[in-house]
Amino acid sequence: MSNHIAIFCKKELKSFFDSPIAYIVLTIFLLICGWFFFSDLFLINQASLRNLFRIVPFIFMFFVPAVTMRLISEEKRSGTIEVLLTLPVKDYEVILGKFLASLILIAVAVVLTGVYTLTLSGLGHLDLGSVTAGYIGLIFLGASYLSVGVFTSSLTHNQIVAFITSFVIIFALYMLDKVLIFVPDFLVSFFEYLSADYHFANISRGVIDSRDVIYYLSVIFLFLFLAIRSLESRKWR
Repeated sequence: MSNHIAIFCKKELKSFFDSPIAYIVLTIFLLICGWFFFSDLFLINQASLRNLFRIVPFIFMFFVPAVTMRLISEEKRSGTIEVLLTLPVKDYEVILGKFLASLILIAVAVVLTGVYTLTLSGLGHLDLGSVTAGYIGLIFLGASYLSVGVFTSSLTHNQIVAFITSFVIIFALYMLDKVLIFVPDFLVSFFEYLSADYHFANISRGVIDSRDVIYYLSVIFLFLFLAIRSLESRKWR
C-alpha cells in the first residue's frame, strides 16, 4: 500500500471516529442485529448463526450507503476535493484510501457481532467452519457494496442523492436472485450469477468457492474503477 493511500485511509477513519457518525451507525447496526438474533434464538432452539447471516445482508443495504454517502460528495460540496486533488496524489489513491477506511468500519461492525457467536458457543456446539465462512462472506459482501457506495458518492455533490443511488444499485444486486420466476429460462443462470446475495448464500453454507470470490472481487474492481474514472472526469470539463 502506498503512503498516500494509508494517509487518506487514516484521515477518513479519524473523521469517522472523531464525530458521532461511526458510533451511531455501529450502535444502530448492532441493535438491529441483536434484536433479530435474540428474538429468533429460542424459537429455533438451535445453536446457529443462520438468522444473523440472513438479516445482515439486508441491513447492509441501508448501513453501507449511510457510511459511504459522504465520502466524496461532501468533499465536492465543500470544495475541498479541488484542494485535495491539487496535492501530489493520484485519483486512485484518494478512492482506495476512502474505500479502505470504510471497509475497516464495516469490518469492525462485523467483528462486534462476534458476541453472538460467543453467546451461542456457550449454548451448544457451533459449526465453526460455516461460521467462519459466513463472516468471510459478510466481509466480501460488505466490500462489494462499499465499492458501489464510493462510486455513487463520486457522482454527486449531494449526500442524499448518493445514498439513494447507492441503495437502488445495492437493492438491485440483492434482489436479482429473488425475481428469477419472472426471467426467461435462458437468462436465469445469468441473473443468478449477478446476484450478490446468491454468492453470499453459497459462502455462508461453509464452502468458499473461487467463483464466488471472483464475483466479489470483480464487483469491487468494477465500481472502484468507475469511481476513479468519475473523479478523473473533472479533467475533461
